[in-house]
Amino acid sequence: MEFPIYRKYKNNKHFFKIMSMNEFEELSFIGKKLIITLHQATILPDRNFISDLLLDIGNTAEIATEDEYHRILTLK
Repeated sequence: MEFPIYRKYKNNKHFFKIMSMNEFEELSFIGKKLIITLHQATILPDRNFISDLLLDIGNTAEIATEDEYHRILTLK
């Protein structure tokens, strides 16, 4: 698997840049405000969340593109 990998929720309010099996960045919309959070997976539930984002395409998250992710970043 080659990182970074990009995912998004179907509602387009959460975008993820997965940088490794233990680290990801999340862009979240709270109303019209964009929140950027860096997550370090230090416990099993966090690592399971990353696995779900990577492997459960269509149910948990959809594939996003790098361009789409960076376009959202420019809205800040």
